[in-house]
Amino acid sequence: MKSNQLLRFWKKIGPGLITGSSDDDPSGIATYSQAGAAFGLTTLWATLLSFPLMAVMQEMCARIGLVTSQGLTGTLKKYYSKPILYLMLLFSFPAIVLNIGADIAGMGAVGNLLFPAIEASYFSVIFTVLLVVSIVYLPYKKITALLKYLCIVLLVYFVVPFLYTQDWLQIFKATFVPTLHFNKEFIGIIVGILGTTISPYLFFWQATMEVEEMKHQKKHLIVNKQIISDMKQDVDFGMGFSGLVAWFIILTTGTVLFNSGIHQIDTVEQAAKALQPIAGDFAYLLFAIGIIGTGFIAIPVLSGSLSYIFCETFGWKEGLDNKFSDAKPFYMIIIVSLIIGLSLNYIGISPIQALIYSAILYGLTAPVLIGIILHICNNKTVMGQFTNSKSTNFFGLITLVVMASASIALLYLQFIG
Repeated sequence: MKSNQLLRFWKKIGPGLITGSSDDDPSGIATYSQAGAAFGLTTLWATLLSFPLMAVMQEMCARIGLVTSQGLTGTLKKYYSKPILYLMLLFSFPAIVLNIGADIAGMGAVGNLLFPAIEASYFSVIFTVLLVVSIVYLPYKKITALLKYLCIVLLVYFVVPFLYTQDWLQIFKATFVPTLHFNKEFIGIIVGILGTTISPYLFFWQATMEVEEMKHQKKHLIVNKQIISDMKQDVDFGMGFSGLVAWFIILTTGTVLFNSGIHQIDTVEQAAKALQPIAGDFAYLLFAIGIIGTGFIAIPVLSGSLSYIFCETFGWKEGLDNKFSDAKPFYMIIIVSLIIGLSLNYIGISPIQALIYSAILYGLTAPVLIGIILHICNNKTVMGQFTNSKSTNFFGLITLVVMASASIALLYLQFIG
């Protein structure tokens, strides 16, 4: 009986789980690892804070997709001025490509750690080719099924902290009692955690995937409360899973690396390599496998988001269910974004630089986009009876204030502080 219920639940969840898992990409893992290494357990509370903010934003985006039957870009195009649309496009393209480049580089570097005889650059090329082939040749149903099962790889991060003794009382205290240090480094890492969990490209992906899911299942029914309820369950589960992964990564690095005097982690391969002599080969292997697995989840989401943004903006045929010959611009944007992302490693832009630049661009666009999403979700002309509830608006406004403050802090720390 329970197995049947689990199977039904597994079939029901989809876009929310994939979106949440893609949020824990290699660049995100690098941020969480640095948080743990530099500050121990004192940033665990930030993952708890980010959950309701993530969940409310992704729920609003998903609801926009369900109600309007078009992606976020299509809704912006229909109801808002073109300058706003083109501004989103202008900032989204470089930010997403830089993020892709950082993730590809991270996967390549970890591949080299596991198989030192093969250079990291070769692994990056191999992973890029595998991603291109799978995205172009696999239909939507197989891609989403593959991404859902790849999400299981992230469970390895739930195992690693149990491989050694933990002070669980201290861990729970750090999770539920916030610690603040008013210095550049600590504020910077909190901003980094918020920025990597609440990323604009996820807004576009979530809305579009709800539309794709409805089309694929041939649901031409009027959206009702049950459909909205199922979507909320999916989103909450996906965002909760994402937050737990981030919590466990900070826990791992915050106990193993921090307590061993390793306080500076710039890349995912550094995090994996630092774990090996302290936590053992098994912990190191699990950590490394998780990095590669999440890269295979995140990069299709990143490149797919970008392609949907472009295609909805210019009215080109789109969709992962279309063959390459039927939607050439859609697939070419994905391919070009992966190639440019890969090439960043060969033109002198390091993964760290890519992450800094993408964080700045995300920081500039996130508050504007959050404000627009709130406006759309309170517009009865667009949303009909499915406008925001008071609680959704409350958490949405908190998200807007938090992300606007984080963006200002990010710019200050980067250019002034």
